[in-house]
Amino acid sequence: MKKVLIVEDERELAQLMRRAFEADGIAADIAGSAEEAYDLLTSAVFDCLMVDVNLPGDDGYALCRNLRERSGVPVVFASARIEPDARIRALEEGGDAYLSKPFSLREMLAQAKALMMRPERKTGADEAVLSAGPFQLDGRAKTIRKNGQLIALSPREFQLASALMGSAGQSLSRDALLAKVWGAFAEVEPQTVSVHMSWLRAKLEDDPAHPVYFKTVRGEGYRFDLSEGGR
Repeated sequence: MKKVLIVEDERELAQLMRRAFEADGIAADIAGSAEEAYDLLTSAVFDCLMVDVNLPGDDGYALCRNLRERSGVPVVFASARIEPDARIRALEEGGDAYLSKPFSLREMLAQAKALMMRPERKTGADEAVLSAGPFQLDGRAKTIRKNGQLIALSPREFQLASALMGSAGQSLSRDALLAKVWGAFAEVEPQTVSVHMSWLRAKLEDDPAHPVYFKTVRGEGYRFDLSEGGR
């Protein structure tokens, strides 16, 4: 299920937005400030953020700017300001869309759903079943099989495998994997990825010391590779 984070200090509006998303089958959390949003982003992964510009503390622009240092998750700004400069700044700060208040809930849903459906945002977890080499990853059941045999993975190991397999052939940096698996603002050490990669290889590679599929790319990060293992 897709999940959005609504960052809005007007409680009634935030609740209205959440009900609209949930009625459309999309989970939604609410943060009343950027600081609350940072806390939620450390513990969960969201597919889209709906961000009010005028927030207590850090405003919506600052939130998006900080987020863009760690994540490419879509951001939809919402503001009562309708002048062109406000829209331009929203895009310059890394926003993907801009809604002028008052906006219709149908327009809000259409904007968010269109952004969440963009191909570049999709990962292996978005597919019902992702088959690659000897692996079959079921994003809905949160399971992975190798040559038909079910392999027991922890939730983090599954998310890590899903992120890499969903970007097969592409190198993902440790920071990118931290954002995808642990959340954009998670306070964990970079070596956390290395430790979990070693555990993942121990379960999925025939020879964990010489991985064929889940490879380290020097200076870049990690990559799921089928060139040696066959397709």
